[in-house]
Amino acid sequence: MKQIFVIGASGQIGSELTMELRHRYGGNNVVAGYINGAEPKGVLRDSGPMELADITDPVALARVVQKYKIDTIYNLAALLSVVAESKPRLAWHIGIDGLWNVLEVARENGCAVFTPSSIGSFGPETPAQLTPQDTIQRPQTMYGITKVSGELLSDYYFRKYGVDTRAVRFPGIISYTTPPGGGTTDYAVEIYYSAVRGEDFTCPIAAGTKMDMMYMPDALHAAISLMEADPTRLIHRNAFNIASMSFDPEEIYGTIKALKPDFKMSYQVETLKQSIADSWPDFLDDSSARQEWDWEPHYDLQRMSKDMLEKLAEKL
Repeated sequence: MKQIFVIGASGQIGSELTMELRHRYGGNNVVAGYINGAEPKGVLRDSGPMELADITDPVALARVVQKYKIDTIYNLAALLSVVAESKPRLAWHIGIDGLWNVLEVARENGCAVFTPSSIGSFGPETPAQLTPQDTIQRPQTMYGITKVSGELLSDYYFRKYGVDTRAVRFPGIISYTTPPGGGTTDYAVEIYYSAVRGEDFTCPIAAGTKMDMMYMPDALHAAISLMEADPTRLIHRNAFNIASMSFDPEEIYGTIKALKPDFKMSYQVETLKQSIADSWPDFLDDSSARQEWDWEPHYDLQRMSKDMLEKLAEKL
């Protein structure tokens, strides 16, 4: 039985990933790591062990790993793209100094490590259509810089020390459970909240701006499936392109309007978010993930929109 430690378990992805891992492996086998001010609440708190574990404190990380005999670490600690631009030093401290701590603890204690990368690891020189698995990565944001550096550092620990590091490049993640937290793709979550509340939506991203997106159930499926994959099949490790859907604001608006005919959207473009979005690819080529560990998404835009509106209506 796996013994799993989720760092950043109270965050946007971490909270849902922790619950999915507990569902699959048992509540007592998945430790929710959190920082002061972000203590798990409700079912996340009550369904399994939790420990104070700041990624910038290697002693605290090692204590948790040794106490619970951890063999697999999911490292979800990071600042999202827009927040990272306003706090670049902190973004580096968490994303790279923190990752170094995780990898050292993993090396010393024989743990496998999942640390997600992002479409933000690419830049304006990257091919935007069917972005290859192996291509130029010259991001222009601190968020992207930490993601590229994290990919390289994780590969280094695999080659030099044999640490079983694995990662995917997440697109924008859409979820009805956790509110948006400062990402460039957050509009694709906020638009559903407005639709369910009967409010008009003001889009901060310009019409025609395509970005890769993914529904949270597929994101969780990707992370867990990769960590369960046969290592002898993996040619790549850090990090795999994964794709599910790509759309611009008009397309997601049209899908929602088909289900809620009175819904209205206008535009007020935010310069920072738009500049970040313009530097990212439109759609990733995920053939390596499909070939090396049988990746396959379950949701497209229409199916996700129907489910999001139903679930949010229940929630709100």
